[in-house]
Amino acid sequence: MAKKSRKQQSGGTPATVALTSAGTAFTVHSYAHDPSSPSYGEEAAEALGVPPDRVFKTLVADVDGELVVAVVPVAGSLDLKALASAVGGKRAAMADPAAAERTTGYVRGGISPLGQRKRLRTVLDASAGAHPTICVSAGRRGLEVELSPSDLAALTGAALAPIGRG
Repeated sequence: MAKKSRKQQSGGTPATVALTSAGTAFTVHSYAHDPSSPSYGEEAAEALGVPPDRVFKTLVADVDGELVVAVVPVAGSLDLKALASAVGGKRAAMADPAAAERTTGYVRGGISPLGQRKRLRTVLDASAGAHPTICVSAGRRGLEVELSPSDLAALTGAALAPIGRG
C-alpha cells in the first residue's frame, strides 16, 4: 500500500484527506458504480475482486438517541443488540438515512467511517482483525480505501466488538 502524496490529497474525499493528513498507509480503489446494484458493498467486493469478508460497510445506527457508526463485513449484517451492548446502550435501530447523511457529510452508499463531518462513536466488527487489510468506503459510491484494521480503529477511535452476523 502506498502512502498518498499531497498532490493526490487535493483531489480526494474527506476520508482520503484524513488518511493523508494522518500519514496513514492506504490504497484507493475505484470502480464504475452501477446505480441499479442492490447492494453497494457486494458490488464493491465483486468489482474489486476482493472477498466479501474483507470489504466492510459503514452503517449508522441510533443507540438510545445517539448516532453510532458500525463497520461490518458486507457478507453479513449488523447485530443491533450487539452494537447497543458494545457502546453500553440498551436499544439500537438503524438511523434515519437523512440524519446519517447530514451528520456524516456523506451520501448513503458512500458513507465512510473516516473524515465524517461530525465524529461519531464507532464500533468495528472484531472479524476485521483476521485480515492484514480491509476495504471501506472512501466517501463516494464507487470508491473504496484499503487499510489495516488497526489503522482504521486508531483513526476513528473505534472499539472492536463482535457486532456482525452471518
